[in-house]
Amino acid sequence: MNYINYDFVSKRTNKRLFLNIAFKFLFFLSTIFALIVLGILIYRVVIQSIGWLDLQFLTSKLSMFAEKAGIKGVIIGTLWLMAVVTPVTLFLGVGTAIYLEEYAKKGKVQAFIQTNITNLAGVPSVIFGLLGLTVFARMFHLGSSILAGGLTMSLLVLPIVVVASQESIRAVPSFLREASYGMGATKWQTIKNIVLPAALPGILTGVILALSRAIGETAPLVVLGIPALLLPVPDGIMDNFSALPIQIYYWTIDSVLTKEYANLAAATIVVLLLVLFIMNSVAILIRNKFQKRY
Repeated sequence: MNYINYDFVSKRTNKRLFLNIAFKFLFFLSTIFALIVLGILIYRVVIQSIGWLDLQFLTSKLSMFAEKAGIKGVIIGTLWLMAVVTPVTLFLGVGTAIYLEEYAKKGKVQAFIQTNITNLAGVPSVIFGLLGLTVFARMFHLGSSILAGGLTMSLLVLPIVVVASQESIRAVPSFLREASYGMGATKWQTIKNIVLPAALPGILTGVILALSRAIGETAPLVVLGIPALLLPVPDGIMDNFSALPIQIYYWTIDSVLTKEYANLAAATIVVLLLVLFIMNSVAILIRNKFQKRY
């Protein structure tokens, strides 16, 4: 006859409850610590930008004199950069995910491609800068143009979009596909009308994360040779340009010689954060709209 050792069960239960409370408290402290550090950083940046972030700063061009410097050309250059990165990343990333999930045969080749795409997401950004310098800047003679920078940044964030899109497509219930096939739809009609609309919220989430990383990366653009000089405002994708993270980087370095540049860098950081906030807010609204629809 089996007997239950209630003391042993009680000790194990109490141990699990204690561990649950301990880890919950540890994770809570980690969250609070991260929020405090973030709050201190934002506070310091905002305080340093007071008196420098104004309409003149947003509408003026770069200048050798700190009190006259502005970031009009830098903002336009960043928007041009995103205008290249967004469609390239979206079409190539989602297209690759559709092929791997819906068309590619499961096997060693598909597993090899999948493994390499996942590994690319962890490659340091400076490596993509070297790749962009070799292929786009020198091989295709694009130099330090917006197109070269956009294609380089697209390579950097492409694995994020591919992996996120694959997970979203994979999460679509199989009975939706089967119902579509049962109605006589072709494979592409099923993908276009059933799979993609259902997976769209997750795909847009991946694109949001990718663009947020692309707009804040500095190392690939530095390696590519993007200047922070007194450049004219870019008018097309073949023009030379500067971007917000590049300007922040150079102004931070130059603040050793001219302390006012630290204030300019802080003001530019605030602008970059606002651009990120606006982009993410718009993308989240679009994602939520499709999430409610499907």
